[in-house]
Amino acid sequence: MELLSLCYIFKGLSASQFQRLSEITKEKPIQKGEFLMHEGQKAEALFIIKEGEVELLTSVNDSFELPIAILRNPGDCTGISSLVVPYKYSLSARCVKAAQILTIKQTALEKLMKEDHELGCIIMKNLAQYLLGRLKETRQELKIHFKTIFQSIHP
Repeated sequence: MELLSLCYIFKGLSASQFQRLSEITKEKPIQKGEFLMHEGQKAEALFIIKEGEVELLTSVNDSFELPIAILRNPGDCTGISSLVVPYKYSLSARCVKAAQILTIKQTALEKLMKEDHELGCIIMKNLAQYLLGRLKETRQELKIHFKTIFQSIHP
């Protein structure tokens, strides 16, 4: 239950909400090189790192995957596409170091969120804050790239 409280999606849940969440959480080992999820695949679960390292990748073309990030801290998570329609993973995730992963099935989490609306609101609020932060970072990166391009065209 303590590990779940490290995950940004679950910040602010009560002890009883964490207890119900832990009841639908399964732990499993993942071997180096094994994929947790594939970009474009149906998003059936949320994954939380207990230990190990998981690399997030996006496919540029059939022969090249672009590394996006490495998750290595307890409580880091991926698979947030399992919380949002159309429930398709937007990235792939591959273990780069053997890991212990907590898995929460999308159907079980959705059921829990419908049963406990407060829990659902907290999770979705946390998700929205995270995604808005990522959008802000992406915009900043685009500004830097466009500024560089503009300066190279108009010295």
